[in-house]
Amino acid sequence: MKNLNRRDFIGKTGLAAAGIMGASSLREVFASSTGAKKKVALVGTGVRGLGMWSKPVLAEFSDIVEFVGLSDINEGRLKYAQEYLGGNIPIYGDFDEMMKATKPDILIVSTVDATHSDFIIRGMELGADVVTEKPMTTDEEKCQAILDTERKTGKKVTVTFNYRYSPHRQKIYEILRSGDIGDITSVDFHWYLDIHHGADYFRRWHRLVEKSGSLWVHKASHHFDLLNWWLESEPETVYALGDLEHYGKNGEFRGETCRSCAHKHDCQFHWDITKSEHLTRLYVNNEKYDGYHRDGCVFRNDVNIWDKMAATIHYANKVNVSYSLTTYSPYEGYRICFNGTKGRLDAWIKESGAMERPAYDEIMVNYNFGEVEYIQIPQSAGHGGGDRRLRDRIFRAPESEDKYRQSAGSRDGAMAILIGVAARKSIASGKAIRIEDLTDLKPRAKKA
Repeated sequence: MKNLNRRDFIGKTGLAAAGIMGASSLREVFASSTGAKKKVALVGTGVRGLGMWSKPVLAEFSDIVEFVGLSDINEGRLKYAQEYLGGNIPIYGDFDEMMKATKPDILIVSTVDATHSDFIIRGMELGADVVTEKPMTTDEEKCQAILDTERKTGKKVTVTFNYRYSPHRQKIYEILRSGDIGDITSVDFHWYLDIHHGADYFRRWHRLVEKSGSLWVHKASHHFDLLNWWLESEPETVYALGDLEHYGKNGEFRGETCRSCAHKHDCQFHWDITKSEHLTRLYVNNEKYDGYHRDGCVFRNDVNIWDKMAATIHYANKVNVSYSLTTYSPYEGYRICFNGTKGRLDAWIKESGAMERPAYDEIMVNYNFGEVEYIQIPQSAGHGGGDRRLRDRIFRAPESEDKYRQSAGSRDGAMAILIGVAARKSIASGKAIRIEDLTDLKPRAKKA
């Protein structure tokens, strides 16, 4: 048995020598730098836009990046975002006006999922490379339109799959590439959202398929991208099942918002948004502009996404995957195992719950007719340490070597969401869905 401490892990994975890994589709933008700061604009000033792509970028890259504009449909939220970020970034209620006035090198898209394609496409048409939050979009028609526009304009789309960049998941990638467990034949992947984080999706706009594409797309595209990246292959067929059995129509009582609910003292899912000054100023104070309630009732009758999901995914390299997502678990995390011809890799992460979270994430490698190896990787904040490394990759070192193939472009974004789109179609039809029937992309057995 072997236990790797942080120093051993860094040495063995090459992090110390290589620094930030992964090639970026924004390479050309930064490689041609003349010393001037790159101009960045953001559309979508919600929690993700401010917390991942504005405040940290300003703090970490102000020497090379200049924010030239913020855009949002909510006037109040936009004004608060400007104040929150220092008060001097120009704000625009009209997206086209912002793009034409500021001419950004890079557009960051962090709006409601179903609108991603609108801004990605228009951003490229108006001359910017695009960094978009996952999911890239929510259905196959919008996906095809993004691919077509990227080919037409010559601009590039980068999809921010931060999970690829966490040391724990990178180590899994390394072990799989080493051949230690032989050829991979099947994968069991089960993700658990707890009754806090999982429930929160049902309070927000994510509860509507027409806005989020369902958790098959919004949340699971993260997981599907990990599978595509780890397996270095692309999905061929998807068969799925799903149901809404806990949230939405299943509640004993309901209201419009947690603040106004008559059952707040009885409901275990009651959440007081006003305890957060930031969320109050960002959302509550600006409801009058668009009617959006950040603390919607998880039992509202308009909930139309699934809260339990399962799928069988067949890959072009013949690997079969069994996947599930549960949204009301007592703890949060996941378990995954890769079965190979020479052994098996098991990994697990516990992110929250009643039991104390361990100080490290573990990987166990069982060799056929051999030893068991345990690898412990210290935990890091920000999606397992992936957030900072992803931002570094995009803004600080886009020209560096992509040793672990962590950078994700439009094809990666497409393959991740198309599994979720196929899952939705499979549930509706009761049949397996072929990925190649959704867009003009043909699944590859081995990624180029």
